[in-house]
Amino acid sequence: MKLIDIFRIIENKIAPVALSDELCKKYGHYDNSGILVENEGEITGVLFSLDFTPEAAEEAVRRGCNLLVTHHPAIYHGQKSIKPSDDVISRALVICIKNNIGVISMHLNFDSAPEGIDYYLMRGLGGVEARSVMNDLSSGGYGRLYDIEPVTFKDFVKRTLKAFETRRCFAYGDDERIIKRVASFCGAGCGADAADLAINGGADVLVSADIAHHMITGLYYNNVNVLQLTHYSSEVYGFKRIAKALAPMFGVQVCVYVDAQLM
Repeated sequence: MKLIDIFRIIENKIAPVALSDELCKKYGHYDNSGILVENEGEITGVLFSLDFTPEAAEEAVRRGCNLLVTHHPAIYHGQKSIKPSDDVISRALVICIKNNIGVISMHLNFDSAPEGIDYYLMRGLGGVEARSVMNDLSSGGYGRLYDIEPVTFKDFVKRTLKAFETRRCFAYGDDERIIKRVASFCGAGCGADAADLAINGGADVLVSADIAHHMITGLYYNNVNVLQLTHYSSEVYGFKRIAKALAPMFGVQVCVYVDAQLM
């Protein structure tokens, strides 16, 4: 199986790049998803890593994998130079090129796929079906509002930390408040539209990562509790499940690299 065959499986079974293109065109986002580093020959193994880092590339070499599938793009904006001495992306690129490791990055399409990273964030938080979606697409979407079984905020936070295998978070609001409705946005998706969805949709809590201070205060004073996870933990939960779903289709060994320091 070649790199292009793996790419087509990911597109056909989980998340076509067309979803990213649609999200960017419809909602004004930017992305760079697809085949970002080509390689030669048959694929011997696939390593999934949320981030494109030298450590992930080195892990691929150790495990005999000549394809990296990442969520965050290996090359996002223009890469003007490759300087391994002081540039993390450059170091990872050099390792991949030297070792004939291809790179597929699936960013916003992995986020917004029908069973993508944002969907799995909802499932991990106790939701089953979205009442509404912030960035609705022809298939899937990003940002979800949904109901869960009632639980105190204190227990909701504890349950979330356990489910997402992380110990890092910031929680704002009354510990004893009963949480019945959740608005969640994987990664750094908490902007004004996200806050509006939570406030106008009657959410008891908003869950996301990388939330600006003014967003937290705005939500809090509009009677919405806030649970801020790390960017990594909010996304690697779903990313691992995507890798597990795809693995049987590749016909080669599939590994998942998790950076515990970022959880």
